[in-house]
Amino acid sequence: MIRLLILAFLLGAGSVLRADPVPALYDVTGVAFNDVLNMRAEPSGSSEKLGELAHDATGVEVVDLTLDGTWGRVNAGEGSGWVAMRYLARRPDHPTLWMTPRLACFGTEPFWSLTIDQGDSARFEPLADQPRTVPAGTLQPGVGVINRFMIALGDNLAVIRQEQCHDGMSDRAFGLDISLVLDGTLYSGCCSLVAD
Repeated sequence: MIRLLILAFLLGAGSVLRADPVPALYDVTGVAFNDVLNMRAEPSGSSEKLGELAHDATGVEVVDLTLDGTWGRVNAGEGSGWVAMRYLARRPDHPTLWMTPRLACFGTEPFWSLTIDQGDSARFEPLADQPRTVPAGTLQPGVGVINRFMIALGDNLAVIRQEQCHDGMSDRAFGLDISLVLDGTLYSGCCSLVAD
């Protein structure tokens, strides 16, 4: 009997044990051609308006959702705000890759950036040194964890986690955290999904 209960629990938990639905890319939909999608300070239609998205905006990265999924956090300029999810349509997932083919990552203190083209190359650009390009593998999910991925970058490695990340320099919000080991040095920062 106990074995049946454990099996039932594990089967039922399967739907809960999944990666977060964000970050993900969306396209604005259902907004009139002469209107905009308002970006709010809080997830409420009566909250202060911070900005707007065009009626035909595409490749909008949603980095967080309210618990009920009706509002999504997006970035615009150096800040972030909330938009009504009923006006966003999620782009289909890539058929063979986790997340998007391209990721843009960066960190502060020291300042650096990393552009990853999965299965091709990655370009690391430190502020105080010469940029370099290394081969890039593809994101591989962790074993026994649902929100961690690793990617080989030549002889180096990066671990990317689906979790809230802040750069400490702006009011932008990110849905991916990166720990990058490059030539024996550990860098940490945030990443964004890049639309095609």
